Amino acid sequence: MGGVMEENRPVNALSALLARVETVLIGVSGAAMAAIMLIVVLDVCLRYVLSSPLTWSYSLIGLYMVGAVFFLALSDTMHHHGHIALDVFVPFLPRPVRHLAQAAGYGVSTLFIGAMTWLGYTQAVSAFLSDDRVAEAVAWPTWIAYALLTVGMGALCLRCGYRAVFHLASIFSARDLVELPAPPNTELKTGEHGE
Repeated sequence: MGGVMEENRPVNALSALLARVETVLIGVSGAAMAAIMLIVVLDVCLRYVLSSPLTWSYSLIGLYMVGAVFFLALSDTMHHHGHIALDVFVPFLPRPVRHLAQAAGYGVSTLFIGAMTWLGYTQAVSAFLSDDRVAEAVAWPTWIAYALLTVGMGALCLRCGYRAVFHLASIFSARDLVELPAPPNTELKTGEHGE
């Protein structure tokens, strides 16, 4: 029976390489979140103190920053098992069935996310080649937004593909070859539920 790996620690070189890429992406995502907050604070101060708002702030935030925050964080969140998972019955499944089900789910997800990555890439290339821009006070190029989607979804596709392959390999191994989420902590702690 395979044991649960220490939470979030990469179990092999491939996972460690993906984790390094995800660390860079989550850093950029965090920087984009900080930039959003700074731009909004600056815009509010300029708007209400000097009656001179930043005309470009909301288009910049909406076109680039929100996409960077969201898409660049997806793969790291997957690596840390931070996405919603309906896994109530997973602990009760036999180990090979559990890995087979996980491999199938991640395999389908890899195909779906791969298609989204490819579509984002083709949109980014098309927007870049035709110099597409938004019709705003500042004509921001749109290819950057598509590129953020492509990079974030591409990293998520690689993480899902990694999990699909290594869950499948874990069926034929005596140990788990892929990171598994920590078991749920269902014990009540003092002070919970208004006690």
